[in-house]
Amino acid sequence: MSTRPSPFGGNLVTENAVFTDLDKRAVDTLRVLAADSVEKVGSGHPGTAMSLAPAAYLIFQKMMKHDPTDPQWIGRDRFILSPGHTSLTLYLQLYFSGYGLEVEDLAALRTWDSLTPGHPEYGHTPGVEMTTGPLGQGLASSVGFAYGQRRMRGLMDPDAPAGESPFDHTIWVIASDGDLQEGVTSEASSLAGHQELGNLVVIWDDNKISIEDDTDIAFTEDVSARYEAYGWHVQRVDWKKSGDYDEDIEELHRALEAAKAETSKPSLIALRTVIGYPSPKKQNTGGIHGSKLGNDELVALKELLGFDTEAHFAVEDEVLTHARKILERSVETRKEWDGKFASWREANPEQATLLDRLTAGELPEGWESNLPEFPSGEEVATRSASGKVLNGIAEVLPELWGGSADLAGSNNTLLSGYDSFIPESHSTEKFSGNRYGRNLHFGIREHAAASITNGISLSTPLRTYNGTFLIFSDYQRPAIRLAALMGTGSIFVWTHDSIGLGEDGPTHQPVEQLASLRAIPNLDVIRPGDANEVAIAWREVLRRNDRPAGLALTRQNIPTYARGTGAATATEFGSVEGAAKGAYVLAEAVKDGAVVTPDVVLIGTGSEVQLAVEAREALSEQGVAARVVSMTCREWFFEQDAAYRESVIPAAVKARVSVEAASSMGWRDIVGDAGRIIGLDHFGASADYKVLYEQFGITAAAVTEAAQESIAAAS
Repeated sequence: MSTRPSPFGGNLVTENAVFTDLDKRAVDTLRVLAADSVEKVGSGHPGTAMSLAPAAYLIFQKMMKHDPTDPQWIGRDRFILSPGHTSLTLYLQLYFSGYGLEVEDLAALRTWDSLTPGHPEYGHTPGVEMTTGPLGQGLASSVGFAYGQRRMRGLMDPDAPAGESPFDHTIWVIASDGDLQEGVTSEASSLAGHQELGNLVVIWDDNKISIEDDTDIAFTEDVSARYEAYGWHVQRVDWKKSGDYDEDIEELHRALEAAKAETSKPSLIALRTVIGYPSPKKQNTGGIHGSKLGNDELVALKELLGFDTEAHFAVEDEVLTHARKILERSVETRKEWDGKFASWREANPEQATLLDRLTAGELPEGWESNLPEFPSGEEVATRSASGKVLNGIAEVLPELWGGSADLAGSNNTLLSGYDSFIPESHSTEKFSGNRYGRNLHFGIREHAAASITNGISLSTPLRTYNGTFLIFSDYQRPAIRLAALMGTGSIFVWTHDSIGLGEDGPTHQPVEQLASLRAIPNLDVIRPGDANEVAIAWREVLRRNDRPAGLALTRQNIPTYARGTGAATATEFGSVEGAAKGAYVLAEAVKDGAVVTPDVVLIGTGSEVQLAVEAREALSEQGVAARVVSMTCREWFFEQDAAYRESVIPAAVKARVSVEAASSMGWRDIVGDAGRIIGLDHFGASADYKVLYEQFGITAAAVTEAAQESIAAAS
C-alpha cells in the first residue's frame, strides 16, 4: 500500500483509498458550489448540501449503477433525495456526473425556468427520479420503487440467481431527521421490513439539526432500534465518535457495501454528520439549514478549503474531468448489462414482447373485450362492479396489480386466483404469499399505500391501484397531490363514497372529499353512475398513464340502465360510451314523443344519477322536458371541445339542477346563477342510507322541486 502527498494539503491518502486526492478536492468543490449557489440567489438550503457532499459523491461515483447519458435506462439503480429542500445535494451530483447540468444551471438555482428549481421536480431535470420536498414522501415512495423492481423481476426474470438478472437494481436513498419524523415514513418503513426489501438502502443524515435548531426539542427516540424492530438491517457510521469531526469515507463505503450485500432486509445507515461542515462559524446551527452563509462566512469557507475567495462557481478542469470519468465507467457498466439483457431477451421471447409493450406505454390489442357488460334492470353497487372489472381484465393485463389498506373485501380490489405480494413466510390461512405475487396488502396504512403506489408508478411501466374508503383519502392527500404534480399513473379506488354507506355514521361518510379532490390540478376524479359506467371508467383510466385517477364508488346498490348504441333518443338512453367524455346525455328531454330543447338540465353523479332519472319522469308528468346528464368526471368533460360541451349542457338553457350527495362547493360554475344545487353541506348521521337521503333532502322530489325553481329563476 503506497502513499503520496495530497496536492491540496492535508493528510496523506493512499492510492487505493476509496477517495483519492482528486475525489477529496471534488467534494470540497461541491461544498463551495453549494454555498455559492445559495449566496447568489439569496435563498435556499446550503447546510446539508455541504455536509452530505461526500456521501452523495460516494454513491454517484463509487456505488450506483447508472448511465448519465441515458437517465431512463431501465437497468439503472435509482437515487431518491427525500429531503428535497437540499436539492443542491442532487443537482451537484448531476452536474459532476454529466447529466446535462452545468455551472450556469447551479448559478440559476431557484430562478424562473431553470433546471435547478427549489426542490427537485420529476420530469423537469434529467436524473431526478421523483419530486421531493414534502418531507417523508421520498423515503415512503422509495419503498414503492423497491416494490416495483421486485414485481418487474417477477414478471420478467423470476428464476435468475440474485444479482444476476438485468432487472436487479438497488434503490439508494438519502433521508433526513425530518423525513424520519413524518408519520408516512413509519408506515412505509414498517411495510419495507415486512416485505424484506433487500434492494433498498437508506442513508439517514443524522445531523440533529432542523429549522428549530437542535432536534432534541422534539425528536429523541432511538431511531436505530425502531428500524431494527421494523426488520431492517441497521448500521451506524458516526463521524463524531472520536470527539473531533472525521469524515471517515472508508467506513461509510464499507457500510454501503454491506447494505448492498444484505438481500433479505432493507438497510438503514445512521450517518452522524455535522450540518454545514466545514463552515467555520455556522456549522451545526439551525441558521445554516435554510439561509445563505453571508459574505464573511463564505470567504472564510473558501479560505479554509483553499479556494480563491474572489472567485465564484470556480471549478478546476482537473476536478471536473476526474468526476466525469463516471461517463467512461458507465460505458463498461452498460456493456456488461447489455450482454445480460441480450441473453435474457433471447431466452425469454414472450417476456421480452411484454416488456416492449409495457415500455412503449401500450395496451394489448383487444383487451377491452374482457371488460364485463352488466345487464340492465339489475341493481349493482359500483364497488362490486369495479371488482368484476378488475378480475375480468386481470388475465390480459399482467401489468395491473394492487390492493387495499386492509379493506380488500369492502373495496373489491382482490384479484382472485393470484398470490399475494409478500414473502412466503408471511402467508396466512386466507392469503398465499409469493415474493412476486399480485395482490398488495398495505395494512391500515392509507398514506403509505398512496406513496408506495406513486413509487411503483414512477419507477416501472406497471399500472398499480390502492383501495380505501373515500373518507380516508384525507390520510392520502399529500401523496395524491404529489402524484398529480408529477403526472404519475397512480390509481386510487375509493369506495363507500357518500352517506350511502349508512349506519357507520358521520365519521365514515365523506362530505367534503369530492370537492377537495377535484380542487387538485391534474387529478381525474371519476364517479360512475352505474355498473357499465364503471367498466368505461376503468377502460379510460388504463388508457391514460400521464396523471393519477381516483374512482369514487358506492357501497349501496344502484340501478343499471338499459341503453341504446348511440346518442340518447326519445325512447332510449344514451350509449355508455358517453361516460368516457366525462359527461353525456343519459336521457333526453322529450315532449309529445319527440326530443326537444330541454326546459331544464338535470346533472347527476354516481348514485344520484338515479334521482335525476326519477325526477325527469316526474317533471314530464308536469309538462316539463328535462334532460339528464350523467357527469362521470368533470376533468374529462372539460377536456372536450366547446362544441361537445355545448351539446351536453347548452348555454341557452339556464335552468339547471345538480344533484350529488356531497358538498355543493364547485357546482355553481356548472349550474350557473339560475341553477339549483342539491347537495350536503353538513355532516351525516348514522342510519339506513335510504333514511338519510330522505332526511337530508337528497331525493327525486327535491330535484323536481329544484328544477321548477330554476326554471322560474331563469325566466
